[in-house]
Amino acid sequence: MGFELFWRRKCQSGRPRIPPELQHLIRQMARENPSWGEERIANELLLKLGLRVSPRTIRKYLPESPAAPAGGPRGDQRWATFLKNHAEAIIACDFCVVASATFRFLYVLVVMEHASRRIIYLNVTRHPTAAWTLQQLREAIPSDHTYRFILHDRDAIFSIGFDASLAHLGLEVIETPVRSPQANAFCERLIGTLRRECLDWIIPLTEGHLRKTLRSWLLHYNRGRPHSSLGPGLPDPPLNLPVHVQRQRHRFDRSSRVVAHPILNGLHHEYSLLARAA
Repeated sequence: MGFELFWRRKCQSGRPRIPPELQHLIRQMARENPSWGEERIANELLLKLGLRVSPRTIRKYLPESPAAPAGGPRGDQRWATFLKNHAEAIIACDFCVVASATFRFLYVLVVMEHASRRIIYLNVTRHPTAAWTLQQLREAIPSDHTYRFILHDRDAIFSIGFDASLAHLGLEVIETPVRSPQANAFCERLIGTLRRECLDWIIPLTEGHLRKTLRSWLLHYNRGRPHSSLGPGLPDPPLNLPVHVQRQRHRFDRSSRVVAHPILNGLHHEYSLLARAA
């Protein structure tokens, strides 16, 4: 019986499976590099890691990609990849509408950086025009900026003359496709956060009241609200932000205590550690 099992194992046909950790690495490389095929991964493994794996073997462990519909996006470098590759050079802007206590519509302009998620400008008006919007961008964008692109939708405010004036600021305009808000996803998500964390909880009395409230929230968003997409991190961390390393994973040092700082009259709070008095 034992000899039969030994002989069956010895006579097994086919190549043995590669180690599980190498299988995981191949799938990871395929996910992180959508344009790579099996030969590109095989070369990377051989030249960089010293692992000789056949491209045919690698093909067995590649994750299956969903079939794209006819005329749909390609499976390699797509719009999201472009945004990621140029994040440091992209800013985006958009409007959202807020109803005041007197049932007047107020328009909020938001301008943000893609890479840091930092809000670089925010303002309110009752009558948005191309001239007003252009002036806001002139105030928001410094003369020595390093941005290359500005992303906005096809709202009538962003006219041809408006885009031509932005070119004089050293910015190339990228318009999102028609009815495709996901093409300006970072700015759309920012406006969603603005509504959920601020606008849905207040009824602005006047334009000035809304502007003052939004500027308080802007400081919280940039300097006090952790962003998961940043690691987590802060878009504009203070220079004197302390980094506390606790000696134990789930316990604070006895020499410090947690202090809560209310934001927007207690709608949110920011937390910090304060040394206990001796």
